[in-house]
Amino acid sequence: MDPTLFTSRAYGNVVRTPGKFGFYTYLPNPLPRSLALTSAAVSSLSDADRALGRLAGAGRLLPNPHLLVNAYLRREAVASSRIEGTEATMSEVLDAEATGTIGHDVREVLNYIAAMERGLDLIESLPISRRLIEELHAVLLNGVRGGERDPGHIRTSPNWIGSTDNTPATAVFVPPPPDEMQQGLSDWERFVHEQSELPPLIRCALLHYQFETLHPFLDGNGRIGRLLITFFLISEGHLPQPLLYLSGYFEDHKAEYYDRLQGVRETGELDAWLVFFLTAVTTQANDAVARSERLIDLREDYLSRLHGSRSRAREVVDLLLMNPIATTRSVSSRLGITLQGTTNLMKQLANLDIVQPLPRVSGRSNRWIARDLHEALVSPVPI
Repeated sequence: MDPTLFTSRAYGNVVRTPGKFGFYTYLPNPLPRSLALTSAAVSSLSDADRALGRLAGAGRLLPNPHLLVNAYLRREAVASSRIEGTEATMSEVLDAEATGTIGHDVREVLNYIAAMERGLDLIESLPISRRLIEELHAVLLNGVRGGERDPGHIRTSPNWIGSTDNTPATAVFVPPPPDEMQQGLSDWERFVHEQSELPPLIRCALLHYQFETLHPFLDGNGRIGRLLITFFLISEGHLPQPLLYLSGYFEDHKAEYYDRLQGVRETGELDAWLVFFLTAVTTQANDAVARSERLIDLREDYLSRLHGSRSRAREVVDLLLMNPIATTRSVSSRLGITLQGTTNLMKQLANLDIVQPLPRVSGRSNRWIARDLHEALVSPVPI
């Protein structure tokens, strides 16, 4: 790590560890308990609050919010994992969940989904804490790349980021050593639970920055840090349903995402990070509202086509809202009906142009896709 790049001490200091093999590392200051926000940050905060309010309102009005939560979580899992180099696409993940055929990259995404679902189960009884992040980390790295790197445990050795030869000397950033990291993590945890006059979205941006700077695990820090954004907003009462996920924006602006985090450390550019984070909130909240409206419109259209039908095809529509790719076997299992009965339901939906058959794969159950729902989940939507 090049210490000459770190020209500001506003949010931390660069020091050299002792000993013959010492290296430069960054020691972050405790999180600031008060901030004088710039006009740019105030304007971005206002936009983000309005967008988050619209999303919260939309979430309260959804007849079956869990249907969209399931779909949105998969979008977040794919985007967050792709930031870290996983190449699985949304379509591949949906198909894998429907068929049970799971490759290595898809497994990483599914672990992210499992970690989010685990966190959502725990967040009401277990506050954001070291114990929570260790629980999530154990799920995230279970049986996948990096799984040998002490899943579920805070690191007890140094780590570094962006090294060309796997040494701290050439790294872009070297987080604090274990002892100093532990001190910083304790302050981070206190910050989560203290009464604060800072707006929740500002606190959330600070918490994410500090978590990534502390880098408390040997692997998986980015994904855990992005999971915690949603958990924090839910715990603060700012998000009644887990429908806001920022990884899509972070993936689209990956280089800037890393640059803004590093800019706080090197040159004290906290304002630029706050504006970037708040812009991500605004963009993704607006996207979530527009996407939910599109998905609900499609659901209502499909149900209107089924008007008068006494079959269980309406239940299949809701299954498709969670995953627009389905197999005859997966629907049969979810509804507890025979394969022939399921085939009849899928043919009924196909006759109404709600689903279309996908090419048959030898040895696998017939696959079907609701293309409009798939497009609404995978593609950008006008905002």
